[in-house]
Amino acid sequence: MKDLDQIHHFLSIEISQISDGPHLSQSHYVVTILERANMVDCKPMSTPLEAKTRTSSNNVLLEDPSYFRGLVGALQYLTLTRLDLSYNVNYASQFMHAPIVVHLKMVRRILRYVKGTIDIDLHFTSNTTLDLCALSDAYWAGSPTTR
Repeated sequence: MKDLDQIHHFLSIEISQISDGPHLSQSHYVVTILERANMVDCKPMSTPLEAKTRTSSNNVLLEDPSYFRGLVGALQYLTLTRLDLSYNVNYASQFMHAPIVVHLKMVRRILRYVKGTIDIDLHFTSNTTLDLCALSDAYWAGSPTTR
């Protein structure tokens, strides 16, 4: 076995060793996703989704649902280092079985947010204490499509 020094790149995750701990980023992977979606030059958004996103106003099924599924799958992998996307990508993945035009618009908005926040990374510090806090939202009637 041979020591190959510090790791810098692993499974589309860039790893930077800083004095206070490692930083994990997927900025190159974000560019790849934006290229796949033809959104490299899109206008960035400051939020991933609108406050009250309607997901059932247009019932026109997408001609190619695999395109939608591929984008959502790529975004799911991006959540490894982008925890701020977890809720929104999970919400989008609920429509994988029969995506409609509105769902694709929702994913495109998430991609526009990702474009504007491409430099966000996951930082592990080596000298902090861990304070674990768990929260729960038991508001089951919150989804406008299942009420």
